[in-house]
Amino acid sequence: LRKLAYAIKNSSTIILLAWRATLKTLGLGDCMMPRDVSTRWNSTFDMLVFALDYQKALDDICGNQALNLCTYEMTQLEWQIAMQLREVLQIFKDATLFFLRSTPLLATVIPAMDHIDETLATRATNANPEEQIKPSIIVAILIGKKTLNRYYNKTDDSEVYRIVMILHPRHKLEYFRKAGWEPAWIAAAEAIVQAEFKHSYASETEYQEPPPIKIKTKVCYMCTTQSHSVY
Repeated sequence: LRKLAYAIKNSSTIILLAWRATLKTLGLGDCMMPRDVSTRWNSTFDMLVFALDYQKALDDICGNQALNLCTYEMTQLEWQIAMQLREVLQIFKDATLFFLRSTPLLATVIPAMDHIDETLATRATNANPEEQIKPSIIVAILIGKKTLNRYYNKTDDSEVYRIVMILHPRHKLEYFRKAGWEPAWIAAAEAIVQAEFKHSYASETEYQEPPPIKIKTKVCYMCTTQSHSVY
């Protein structure tokens, strides 16, 4: 699909004209196939979404022997793999849009990574027997989980993530318990918050009650009223 996208875009004459003619014949809008760029987030997902929506057009243009695109023609099995890969990558697209909709907060990072990891783990175990995930997709999921875990472990280098999660009114320590953290890990996270509070916020001296307010009454003999002054 990557090579086919480049072949269509880079051909300003025969292939591009044939592509537009094919789209017109099938009643599809005139548009170009997105290219998969390694430095662009979700470009693989966008390419797969387009390819599956325009599968008929891509099959027709690859089947045209005059265009010399037969090597790019995909089998039914390859289209099934493309569909399953698109479904796997959907979670990453959703996460990107989630963080783009507003100002990202540290308290949303760990829950988002946990959600992605849980989604990938569910698919990797092939829990739905009707789906019959292809072995190549399972391998790709496991590689993705390994990469995600590497970045997840980076949060241990900064205590801020655990402090933010514990202080967040929606999460607190209960989030880590529900996430299945070991009791020792939870205790360590709690100790980090307490240590940071004592170091940065707690006063070095004990709290003392302020002295009581003294009120002195002055008598005005001219008007026989009292006025109060507070010292």
